[in-house]
This record gives sequence, C-alpha cells and structure tokens, in this order.
Amino acid sequence: MALQLQLQLQFPASIGRVKSITCPPRARKATTFATLSQPRSDTVNWVEATSSFFDQDKRPIMLFDGVCNLCNGGVKFVRDNDRNKSIRYEALQSEAGKMLLRRSGRAPDDISSVVLVENNRSYIKSEAVLKIMEYIDLPFPQLTYLFNFMPLFVRDFVYDNVANNRYTVFGRSESCEI
Repeated sequence: MALQLQLQLQFPASIGRVKSITCPPRARKATTFATLSQPRSDTVNWVEATSSFFDQDKRPIMLFDGVCNLCNGGVKFVRDNDRNKSIRYEALQSEAGKMLLRRSGRAPDDISSVVLVENNRSYIKSEAVLKIMEYIDLPFPQLTYLFNFMPLFVRDFVYDNVANNRYTVFGRSESCEI
C-alpha cells in the first residue's frame, strides 16, 4: 500500500493559493541498531577499578606520551612551574596509564592526546592543557581565561595539528624520560 503525502501551502492572496501537492512515496532505508540487552560479564567499571588511585592522594593525574620529546618537555615545564606539587604524572604507555585512559572513555592504546584525570572527571586535548594551566603557578591560571574565549573546535584544531606532527618536529625517545 503506497503512502501519499499531501501538503497544503497557503500564500497571501496576492500570490495565489496552491491547494495541494502530491509527492510520490520515498523508499525507506532499513536502519539497524546494535543494542545490548544485558551488560557483558567481562565489562569492567573503570572508574571503580581505578578509584584506588585517588584514595590516598586526591591530586589529578596528567597522562602523557612517554616517548614524545614534546610531551616530556611539557611535563618538565609543568613540574618546574608547579611549586605546590598539585599534579601527578603517568605515561600513557604504562599499565596505570592504560587503565586511566579506559576510565576516561579512551582506548588503552590511544596516545594521541594529553589527558588530565581528576577524581570525578577527565579532560582531553586542549581542555586538558587549560585545566593543567589552572593548577600551576602564576601567570598560567590567568591565561586560561584568555584561551577559554577561543572556541573549543579552534583550540582542538590547533592541538590536533601539533599532536599529529609532534614526532616529526620534536622527535621521540626510546623510553620515557620522566
């Protein structure tokens, strides 16, 4: 049984009136949705599995690419400008780093971005950089206000271009230097 769509358009009297338009029926595409009726038994609650990282020490954890020279330099910069020692550091390639990546909703082998993991939230890409700047010494917390006026898609575009070329421009080391 074919469905017919009727549409009535009304225009001001000076233009005239179109009584009805009949459109031919359109072919409908079948859409399939994948759903799980039961959670898989091998699914791990990564927030719960990594909650011990924040039991004794509430400081956030900065995840970084341990073999990237730019990332290692960034960690050294943050350490030098963090007199209060308010951030901890972990390489993305470590077992703890992989677990914290999963907690953040990322693949355990995703080393494409710096990640800042707080007890109740994770930040990636430019948001992670800005959040890290809030933790370190002056004038960096104040600079975050300036950069927050820039739209996220612009900040992440710049971040992605630097991240995608970091090995070419800055090189890589054989092991984590931190």
